[in-house]
Amino acid sequence: MPLDESRHHHRAGATGTSRRVATWLAVAYGVGVVAVGAWGSPVDAAAGPTLDRLVAAAHRAGVPDRFGYGTIESLANVAFFVPLGLLVVLLAGPRWWWAGAAAGLVVSAGIETTQALFLPERTASLDDVVANGLGALLGAVAGVLALRLTARRRRLRPPVLGDA
Repeated sequence: MPLDESRHHHRAGATGTSRRVATWLAVAYGVGVVAVGAWGSPVDAAAGPTLDRLVAAAHRAGVPDRFGYGTIESLANVAFFVPLGLLVVLLAGPRWWWAGAAAGLVVSAGIETTQALFLPERTASLDDVVANGLGALLGAVAGVLALRLTARRRRLRPPVLGDA
């Protein structure tokens, strides 16, 4: 194995194609985050009655009372920020996993500050910042694992004719 190749042998990085795809996904995701964060009224307002019925049905089925709308909202916040952490890692590399988690906290703090200052119909919450940061951290970890897995598959794949 040549010296240059051995130096990068254990590095789990994205390919050029995956970075281009991740860039376009990051742009689309960013637009979505801004739209949801700056929406004039709570984005889940229309789903409220349906969620209330689902929670009531879950409670009748034996789900503990502590599981309610707040839990669903918090889990939705976590899920909404998983792509941010994932995309940061896909674009910057696995050594930047912490930046994926930090991006979740920074973006979320910006959204919550905007809501507190300019959107009276919205409720700013430190809990949302924590949930969003957790989601970004989970996404970053998923990104690191995905890059390691794909790097391992590339190393184990038999060479194709014409590969140097």
